[in-house]
Amino acid sequence: MVIKELKDHQQVIQKVIDHLGGDIEAACMMITAVIQKGNKVLLAGNGGSAADAQHIAAELSGRFVKERRALPGIALTVDTSALTAIANDYGYEHVFSRQVEALAQPGDLFIGISTSGNSQGILNAFEAATKLGCKTLGLSGRDGGKMNDLCELNIVVPSNITARIQEMHILIGHILCKAVDDLF
Repeated sequence: MVIKELKDHQQVIQKVIDHLGGDIEAACMMITAVIQKGNKVLLAGNGGSAADAQHIAAELSGRFVKERRALPGIALTVDTSALTAIANDYGYEHVFSRQVEALAQPGDLFIGISTSGNSQGILNAFEAATKLGCKTLGLSGRDGGKMNDLCELNIVVPSNITARIQEMHILIGHILCKAVDDLF
């Protein structure tokens, strides 16, 4: 079982290497341009994708590898009062879009993470971010889902297996953080 899991992981990462290098490079340019202009990065996802959003935000506001100044990375998944109030008053599908409306400014970057590419709360957040003039980056899997039409760049991990998609999302997140570190 262990060898099969490792080989499955290896097959997906090889597909990422073969087919997504250009998209990942474009995402690196997107996030570094936002940081260089003094804007912030907002991130959101559900479940494991929420954990990835929090992880990436922490790497920005804390540090990734290199000692540098703290950077504005905000996970929209961590404020339980906002999440529960918005879900109660507007519906769960609005928990991220309402926060984007409250926190985002033109030129900020919203990163939405969804293994299916169809999480309604993430889709609504992309719409809100676009209306506010934010840059938009998606991390998805399978066929990219509806996120393909709602973000400037949707990095679609070529797999239907949630675990493999999430493994690649955090790898891509770390590559983005490395690109940011390289600015300093």
